[in-house]
Amino acid sequence: MNINELTLEQKIGQMVMCGFNGYVVDENITTLIEKYHVGGIIYFRRNLENKEQTCKLSLDLQLTSKKQTDIPLFVCIDQEGGMVARIDWDDVTLIPGNMAVGATRDAQLAYDAARICGEELLKMGINMNFAPSVDINNNANNPVIGVRSYGERPDLVTQLGNAQIRGLQDANVSATAKHFPGHGDTAVDTHYGLASVAHDEQRLTNLELVPFVQAISAGVDLIMTAHVMFPAFEPEQRPATVSRRVLTDLLRNRLQFQGIIVTDCLEMKAISDVYGVAEGAVMSVEAGADIVLISHRFAEQTAAIEALVAAARAGRISEAQIDASVERILKLKQNRQMDVLSEITADFAAQFATVNAKAVVEQICEKSITLVKDDGLLPLQSELKTLVIWPEVRERTEVDEPIVQKYTTATALEPYIGDVTEYRIGTYPDADEVAATVKFAADYEQIVIMTYNAVSQLHEGQVEIVKQLVDNHERVIVASTRNPYDLNQFDAVKTYLCCYENRPASMTALAEVLVGRKQAEGKLPVTINADYPYGFGLNDSKQPIA
Repeated sequence: MNINELTLEQKIGQMVMCGFNGYVVDENITTLIEKYHVGGIIYFRRNLENKEQTCKLSLDLQLTSKKQTDIPLFVCIDQEGGMVARIDWDDVTLIPGNMAVGATRDAQLAYDAARICGEELLKMGINMNFAPSVDINNNANNPVIGVRSYGERPDLVTQLGNAQIRGLQDANVSATAKHFPGHGDTAVDTHYGLASVAHDEQRLTNLELVPFVQAISAGVDLIMTAHVMFPAFEPEQRPATVSRRVLTDLLRNRLQFQGIIVTDCLEMKAISDVYGVAEGAVMSVEAGADIVLISHRFAEQTAAIEALVAAARAGRISEAQIDASVERILKLKQNRQMDVLSEITADFAAQFATVNAKAVVEQICEKSITLVKDDGLLPLQSELKTLVIWPEVRERTEVDEPIVQKYTTATALEPYIGDVTEYRIGTYPDADEVAATVKFAADYEQIVIMTYNAVSQLHEGQVEIVKQLVDNHERVIVASTRNPYDLNQFDAVKTYLCCYENRPASMTALAEVLVGRKQAEGKLPVTINADYPYGFGLNDSKQPIA
């Protein structure tokens, strides 16, 4: 890993991370590795079939690269946990997401979960995780962060974020604190448009920047940029990703970050629609980024690499800056021993989803379920004819991926409720689906409605279903399965719980609270409204938890 032996093109390649399509090494990714010398690969669901295939793919990619160079590849993934996970197979441990962890207030469990995640990723040849998100979610209308945040307070986000950074890196997987300088107080999804955080420097320093400052102190390997404008730091109309004032003056010089700065994907519209991907790549490196992320399209990836080489040859980017970035990259690859490759051994399968790993996930889920409101409807009455309404994600967005989940709340309730029926709706029910749902529910005596981001204006059909059922039935319980703010859309609900995700382990924990087998232990990581502030949660006696 000697930088002096690298050509300019090889150095530029080390500064680019790319994605590709398919479960095997294809022509495009081979070209990117062999001709363009890319130093990093990012996985999405489109690449991952099972743990054995993932391990083999990682090895094949590394061996493809090894034909050209002794420098190993970064193999990266967005495995945040909970609702943001590329891997959610039953035989691999899916750790709970950040806001569920935030509801527990338990830093040891946060560490344990991240350590388990890191160990299992590394066994599949994945040596870098674009997690955790240390954004502070203090905007109920944020369309892209929400439950990806631990909560709305910098002390909570810092405590749990640093615990998970340590957990991943103790497993020898590089962690990434994102999205700098903070994506929590935005109302625009930067996959689709350009957002701005208009707060002054004092507010940003005292709130948004705190978890990043502490992550730097904790030794986080990477920090990812946000495609968000911060006028307090950058008076020109440009997002942090392409701002030298933000990446170099603030992050590198003022905050003294010595690790790797990686961009969020440059194909997101906040960059691609404004600057174009190739120019965005050049501007990002000019600003101080060490690695540019281009996740999807081969043509954009090759154009960006060629633009970076041309910019370096023209003197627009100094070779000294390129060398500094590549030195950081080579140092991290060496320190994390990324040249040690994962292979499928005889006991490979037994190393995943162990009894101990499952126990950690169960503890987090049990401690996260938050009872916000109950007017005498809990525990559920086992003899009543019970309906569970389950919203499933059917449309892919940059935030959500369609999941047909077999194990749901109804499944979890079946051992305890004699007569339980499930009715599935989409997360965007139109008027016909609303009417059909209300009609189907007419004969049921006890209804549990799971909501999924009903706070969003796009999900008004969910709100309408809840309101009509509350008007027509005495026993209606609502549990939010993503952002906890849904209660603000239907004040008349008598009983409301927050789960922060709809994954199977969380649904098991919810069911045990609903039937009275377990006490709700969670505390709100965010403020829903003045009546239900940060830290609020009820226990069995319907008193706030201390």
